This record gives sequence, structure tokens and C-alpha cells, in this order.
Amino acid sequence: MAAVYKSISRANGAGKDEDKSTGTGRKNKQKVLILSSRGVTYRHRHLLNDLYSLLPHSRKEAKLDTKTKLYQLNELAELYNCNNVFFFEARKGKDLYVWMSKAPNGPTVKMHLQNLHTMEELHFTGNCLKGSRPILSFDASFEKQPHLRVIKELLTHIFGVPKGARKTKPFVDHVMGFTVADGKIWIRCYQINETEPGKKKPAADGDAAMDVDDAPKKGRNAETDVSLVEIGPRFVLTPIVILESSFGGPVIYENKEFVSPNQVRSELRMAKAGRYNRRSEQGVERKVKRGDLGLNTEGGRKKPRDELDSRVLFG
Repeated sequence: MAAVYKSISRANGAGKDEDKSTGTGRKNKQKVLILSSRGVTYRHRHLLNDLYSLLPHSRKEAKLDTKTKLYQLNELAELYNCNNVFFFEARKGKDLYVWMSKAPNGPTVKMHLQNLHTMEELHFTGNCLKGSRPILSFDASFEKQPHLRVIKELLTHIFGVPKGARKTKPFVDHVMGFTVADGKIWIRCYQINETEPGKKKPAADGDAAMDVDDAPKKGRNAETDVSLVEIGPRFVLTPIVILESSFGGPVIYENKEFVSPNQVRSELRMAKAGRYNRRSEQGVERKVKRGDLGLNTEGGRKKPRDELDSRVLFG
């Protein structure tokens, strides 16, 4: 009977005051599905584990066998009751692409991950409580372009741990920073380090130093020194395309400045091959020129002319 009364009162608009008084408003229900494709390296796996430890509202799944039928991730997300998908696609054992999607209706962002450094590689002194919620810090550049606003919203839903989610602790002790520079998104994670001021105050005019305990206490609002200590991991994301729906649909944004790593490697190979071909041609031209001038030598002596040489026969 109470449930019926509550539903009727909400339909009539009378339950708004009750929600405000009890604090049971609309909850931010976000759950992230994290998984990768076949062919990831050990560094990619370590990054996956680092992100899973930083996102207590996430669920890690086994590797996906296919790289073409990515729409199957929508069914997988529905199976595990997840409304965000964080998919790592490995190519050729070298390149790593990140797909961020809002299942099941989209949008979807595909980005290229570079400059990867995991926690084990960095050995930073920062640390945070497992299961704590982060503070998301976005650069002001995210509000200047429409595609960056879409990316900011997806990053907020994925990295923003909702209050009351599973495995979360009631603490906020680290900051995740997102900065836009050179058309790329730089991601860093820092610990909020709070330290008390010094125990001794400096002496003035030759007087003895006064202990802080003798000074008047300021209560719970005493000033503390706040600093940031990097935790890791750190990586850079380059946006490629934004799709309208989840893992499909028309392209609503495409980065024209993005150069595929395959094309970069191909140009490097062509440059090396071009240098070799030029050196080979120069060597042939040098031999021909020395032969025309009669400067071909063997062992420091002038090479004798052959009897069948055209210069001997027709000279």
C-alpha cells in the first residue's frame, strides 16, 4: 500500500518535497564494462589492470575474439547491466586503440593511445585508497569545440565514480586530470596529499621557539598544506572518429590531422629504401666515371687493358 501511495504522489508531484527531505533524489547509475581484444601485450594488460583498480564501478570481462563485429559489445554490456563500454583494440601487437561508447544508443569515440606508462614502470610515490572516488579536472579547452564536449561527457561517465556505487569507499583522495594539447588528450592521476604545518614556529627577536601545542588551536578548520603527488598511469589519447550510435552509425566527427601508425612506419621504410637506392646509384655512376677515365685500379696498380676491349680494338 505504501508503494502505491508513493507512486501516486510522485505522479501528482507531491513527492518532490519528500525526496528533498529524505535525500533520495535521482541517482547517478553508471557502470563500466572494461575488456580488450586478442593480441594485447603485457603493457596493455597492465594498463587494463591499473584502470580497473581506479574504477570501482567497473567490471572486467574476458577478451573479445572478433575485431570486426564490435556491435556484439552492446549485447555483452546489456548482459552485465553496464551502460558504458571501455574497449581496448590491439593491432599488430604494437598499436592500441581505445573505444569509449555509451551503450546501447551511443555515441562512440575511437581514439589512438600513445605514450603509455603503467604504474609498475613509473614507480611514483603517490598512492590512493582502493575504491575511493576521484575528482575529475578538465581543461578549459574542452568547452571550445563540440567534439571535445562529447568526449568530455563520455570521460565523465566512465571515470566519474558515482556516489554509492559498488565497491566504493566514502573518500575522495585523488584527482584525475584531462588536458588538451596539440590536438591530443593527456591523462594524469594525482594523489591529494594533506600534511600538517610544522611542529615548531620560527623564533623571532631571539625568543625561544614556541610549540604549536601552546598556540591557540583553530579546531577542525586548521590550515593544512595540500599538494599533489602523481600516482599513474599516464597516457595520451588522439581522437580519430566519433560515431552517432554505439559501435556503428554515421560518422559525426573525423580527425583530418590524424596519421595512421601504419602509414608512419611505411614512410620510414620508404625513406630508408630511398637512401639505399641513392647510394647504390651513386656507386654505379662512380664506377662508370672512373672506367671512362681509365682510373680503375687493382691493388694500387693500373688495371691492364683487355685485348678485347673496344678501346684496344677500335683505338
